[in-house]
Amino acid sequence: MRISFDLDDTLICYGDSVECEPRLAWWSRILLRDEPLRKGTRSLAAELHARGHILWIYTTSARSCRWIKWWLRLHGVQVEGVINGPMHNKHFGDGSMPTKRPHAFGIDLHVDDSRGVEIEGQQYGFKVCVVEPQSNDWVSEVLDAVDATSEPPPNLQT
Repeated sequence: MRISFDLDDTLICYGDSVECEPRLAWWSRILLRDEPLRKGTRSLAAELHARGHILWIYTTSARSCRWIKWWLRLHGVQVEGVINGPMHNKHFGDGSMPTKRPHAFGIDLHVDDSRGVEIEGQQYGFKVCVVEPQSNDWVSEVLDAVDATSEPPPNLQT
């Protein structure tokens, strides 16, 4: 299954109320701007990879795809693909609705902090797992959503 994650307030969390992974080594911060990666991201990514899932990033930010991949790789998280704001706009135009279209890129589940994206998922037919930035149990919430999404449909016998 292909799973995408938003960045801001989902994987990148600022503020004292959110625990973060250790910062990158000083030498890598010289070459690459480091942002606070949410605690649990590394273990979640490892678990999802172990289950055979493919990870993507889908963000409306203008961060470069190359920067996102390298930043995550230095944190020990490998992603297969990145859709950023400019790429989304190139495919669908500025101000298009919905604001994200994970299903157009073969993504089965999108993880985001926005209830608005969840509503768009219901309206436009894509699955969204919403995790609050303050949630300490967000890894379990994502794994539960992955399990629910990857379950085979019930056998409808008459």
